[in-house]
Amino acid sequence: MIVAMQEKATEEQIDAVIDAMVDAGVNVHRTTGAYQTILAGVGPTANVELRKFELLPGVLYVHRITAPYKLAGRAFRPEGTEVEFANGVRVGGDRTHVMAGPCSIETRDQMFETAARVKAAGGAFLRGGAFKPRSSPYAFQGLGIPGLELMREAADAHGLLTVSEVMEIAQIEPMLPFVDCFQVGARNMQNFNLLRELGQVRKPILLKRGIAATIEELLLSSEYILSGGNYDIILCERGIRTYETSTRNTMDISAIPVLKKLSHLPVVADPSYGTGRRDMVAPMAKAALAAGADAILIEVHPNADKAASDAAQTLYLDQFEKLMGELRVIATAVGRSL
Repeated sequence: MIVAMQEKATEEQIDAVIDAMVDAGVNVHRTTGAYQTILAGVGPTANVELRKFELLPGVLYVHRITAPYKLAGRAFRPEGTEVEFANGVRVGGDRTHVMAGPCSIETRDQMFETAARVKAAGGAFLRGGAFKPRSSPYAFQGLGIPGLELMREAADAHGLLTVSEVMEIAQIEPMLPFVDCFQVGARNMQNFNLLRELGQVRKPILLKRGIAATIEELLLSSEYILSGGNYDIILCERGIRTYETSTRNTMDISAIPVLKKLSHLPVVADPSYGTGRRDMVAPMAKAALAAGADAILIEVHPNADKAASDAAQTLYLDQFEKLMGELRVIATAVGRSL
């Protein structure tokens, strides 16, 4: 259920409504926007009489949430969510940000060269995998915590934020000093134990759509994190598996405006995984920006053809710099900055 308070509702009135909702047996999540406070009641609300809440002082309106996702829906935050990072970067506003770096962290030289070029081109985040979930157990599995140390050092040297994938609950605590944003990969989108634990973390989460997940399933996965009190979630469209074989995945550009209509959460597009092909990354990145993406996630490497993982979809640094110039043109055309 959603209880929307009047613009001039007092804290005493809001607290009284929260108490009444708790007495009715629901968990309350509060969000305060520019003009009003929204209270979302999650739990066994089917038999709750809404009328009694409508009559409480300070209440504007009350309605049931019909969608299965309660906190991810736009009704909870009609004005949309902006995920703010420690250095003031905000994902979800008028500015589109770029997150770039190698699929796998390999060496110090690789990370420092990449960080310098990403920053110079206008990127805000350095991405890199330290724990790599690979289809083959014999493929490169990542450097682990030493790799994250390299990424953190390179990012700090160039004023960048960091994004890296977490694969299991045991990795969360040791990763905390090194990442500004935890990435949940496609394979873990429905790892509900991991999602619940990330709901207790007070750092942003980049949640990737599963390989064959529907939009509703993605939003329900975000609900596990939101229900724990972590509202700093960025959804990621990274392509889904279809019968088409021309690309690694089928990148669903239409998911971007759909997600932004249904949910208040910002959306990032990943054209690298979305296509699996270097020559397709730039056109799909530009299409995603035009479709409303709040950020673009791109794999880049100083020597892309020899990358330890996913070389075929990784851009060379000069290709990335060219793409950044093209993205600025599109951002201006759609009323955003880059």
